[in-house]
Amino acid sequence: MTNLAQNKKALFDYEILEKMDAGIILTGAEVKACRENKINLKGSYITCLGNRVFAEKIHISPYQKSNQKDYDPIKRRELLLTKKEIKKICEELNEKGISCVPLEMFLKNKFIKIKIALCRGKKKYDKREDLKKKSIDRELRKRMKI
Repeated sequence: MTNLAQNKKALFDYEILEKMDAGIILTGAEVKACRENKINLKGSYITCLGNRVFAEKIHISPYQKSNQKDYDPIKRRELLLTKKEIKKICEELNEKGISCVPLEMFLKNKFIKIKIALCRGKKKYDKREDLKKKSIDRELRKRMKI
């Protein structure tokens, strides 16, 4: 499993409730750009339209060697999930305060997959608390080494 891109900001801004893997529909040139790590997941999110799930604002830079003239790097891309997972995501997104964001894109065998998470936004004091815990853990690991 090769990691292609990560959304580190999502881990800081959201409390993760549940994670799941999904396939993503891409064109050939987009796949080649993904394999060259030309992906940015920052600011992207997942929406539910009807009984289909889409990833919005995932920026995939155009592949240099392709002849795509009218290429939109942040177009809506459909995700491949089971009916049960789609139903669960759509129900959760209708709930107040719950959102769905992509955490990372990775290569599994020869397929490009995306790890998505149902999450709840953190408040400012929660973020500060997490930073304190991180710094304390870092300090403890540093002292244990010495």
